[in-house]
Amino acid sequence: MVRRAVRVSAMAAVTGLVLAACAQGTGGGGDAATDETTYDSTATLSGSLDVMGFGTDDEVATARVEHAEKALGDVKVSLTKGDLDIQQFLSAVAAGDPPELIYASRDQIGTFASRGAIIPLTTCIDGEGIRTEDFRDFALDQVTFDGEVYGIPEFSTIALTMANADLLAAAGKGIADVDGSSWEAISAANEAMHQGDGGSLSVIGYDSKMPEFFPLWAHANGADLLSADGRTAQLDDPKVVEALEWAVSIYDDQGGFPAVKALKDSADFFGSGNQFATGTLGAMPMEQWYINVLNDVSPDAPMVFDTLKDRQGQPFAFAGGSAWAIPAGTDNPAAACRWARAMTEVDAWMAAAEARKSARDAEGKPFTGLLTGNAAADEAVRDLVEPSGDETWDSAVAAMYEANENAVALPANPADNEFKAAWEDAVNRVLNGQAEPQASLEQAQEEAQAALDKAWADWDQKA
Repeated sequence: MVRRAVRVSAMAAVTGLVLAACAQGTGGGGDAATDETTYDSTATLSGSLDVMGFGTDDEVATARVEHAEKALGDVKVSLTKGDLDIQQFLSAVAAGDPPELIYASRDQIGTFASRGAIIPLTTCIDGEGIRTEDFRDFALDQVTFDGEVYGIPEFSTIALTMANADLLAAAGKGIADVDGSSWEAISAANEAMHQGDGGSLSVIGYDSKMPEFFPLWAHANGADLLSADGRTAQLDDPKVVEALEWAVSIYDDQGGFPAVKALKDSADFFGSGNQFATGTLGAMPMEQWYINVLNDVSPDAPMVFDTLKDRQGQPFAFAGGSAWAIPAGTDNPAAACRWARAMTEVDAWMAAAEARKSARDAEGKPFTGLLTGNAAADEAVRDLVEPSGDETWDSAVAAMYEANENAVALPANPADNEFKAAWEDAVNRVLNGQAEPQASLEQAQEEAQAALDKAWADWDQKA
């Protein structure tokens, strides 16, 4: 985990340098704020569209791409598959040769926007008639920087409570004991379910999924790592400290984080030998896409699902996701905007859902829906979801949709890499026994706030 934290910090430093070059090369926020393109949903488009960070790897992507290509007419589309290469993208913008469109994580949008690497989409949204009112608030908030939308959101990931029903029953526990509404109950269930002696662990009772799920536990405790305006780090809030202390105690009660991590790493996570199927994991929060993995490779595993709850017993989910953004200085922003609109409209998602459902039906497996970032599309797609007759998997789908209705996310900010590195490093120091939670988060608070202050000052000066 220390090595990973070092890599994150190094990447943040490299990205900051490239972003600075990018801002100078494109004129920074000034150029990004003056988009003189005429956007018209009825216009006939031409030219080419280079898309970075997106490919047609499954039937969902293929169906949507076909829908978007029809909307673009004669525009020649070229897709660069794989996750967005941030350094490659920013270098291309700095060199004046950016792609027409990028597919990025929503939590990157604020940083890209603040450095002038992508353009605001107000005129694009108005001209193409993109229905921003259909998007979920948390998704739109993630791509809204300093009051202006810089990305068109799509696909959301949200976490649910997933548990092995047999291990819960053997411990005299139920799903309500591990849904998050009572941390004391989770700790007791963890103590009852985990099996091991000293540093040797054979069954993980509960996995709090640290460090990556730290923002989730802070929110469940009534605090967020960042203020709603994206300007103030809140890493040393007493409720945040309490969340870290508890989440780490889950590992300490099982012999320490290294013992839990070693058993996790040995599992066949994507195969039939996964931790739930082999009875080596009691419960954990996990993103909704893992429902399909489990149903595919271990449909008979004794699973039980529910939403996550905060400490007041209310369902919630901490959301992530992706978005389309138009780079500064691109040659064909009109085509990029048309693509973003077409890929995220209800008809595109319905085509994708029908393709996925057909594929699942052919395999004799249930269609579990899609989470699109678009509330209207989510509802339309959900109408295609049919009861499978298996309460286990039907309850998983129901929990997924309930969680999606109660999802939250951190706001956009101009120093995402540095901010994330600060809290991840803080968590890793505690997990590795290098620091106590209070002191580690106080250090992280100073690091994160310094990065935010500098990034916001640079932006405010340009704005």
